[in-house]
Amino acid sequence: MRERTLEGEAIYSLDEKALARLEPDLIVTQALCPVCAVSYEEVEALARRLPSKPGVIALDPTTLGETLGDVRTLAQATERRDAGVELVGAAAARIDRVRLAVRGLPRPRVAAVEWLDPVFVAGHWTPQLIELAGGLDVAGLPGEHSQQISWEELTACAPEVLVVMPCGYDAQRALEEARAHGDALASVGAARIVAVNASAYFSRPGPRLIDGLELLGHILHPERIPEPPQGAEALEVDLSGTRRRI
Repeated sequence: MRERTLEGEAIYSLDEKALARLEPDLIVTQALCPVCAVSYEEVEALARRLPSKPGVIALDPTTLGETLGDVRTLAQATERRDAGVELVGAAAARIDRVRLAVRGLPRPRVAAVEWLDPVFVAGHWTPQLIELAGGLDVAGLPGEHSQQISWEELTACAPEVLVVMPCGYDAQRALEEARAHGDALASVGAARIVAVNASAYFSRPGPRLIDGLELLGHILHPERIPEPPQGAEALEVDLSGTRRRI
């Protein structure tokens, strides 16, 4: 994947016949990560060839605020402005509830690990989510791309909590990846290692980032946020091989 991306080669292909049959009015794509989607230029070129002549919107948010801004963009494009305003308002209220619940509490040192071989620490909106959830992100930079670092650099960050969130994986697969890299994770020296569903709550810039925020709040401050959001789970990583939900 990396070699193809660096060489400018396509990773995905578009099924032009299937898209023509669907007759879309609007195609929504993303320009944030070349590994995760077809390039915007390819989508735009195909859209011009389709009989339905759909519009194309490419979303590339790097922060939580920009993600919520994209909700408004899509609401406007789909003539659902009121629904968009309602959704953003509900998200803002949930953010405030978490922020207020953890206000004034000690902030544990947190590192969000987005990939394990090689090690990537999460950037974009994830450091903001950690801060809002009452933690201190010691490795990632808000609004910046996820960064590749060494295990030694991660250890030097001295995290107390490692949140293992491999991009695109659910919690069970994240747990398996953590166990597969157990010796390296143990060497970092964090008091806790927690596996979460990145695909649902952290990798994708959309409304479910708010679920991710609430899940982080539960992980970092269960005394103030005793329950995770419905359907979400965090799996405490015991490198001896046991599994425990928190």
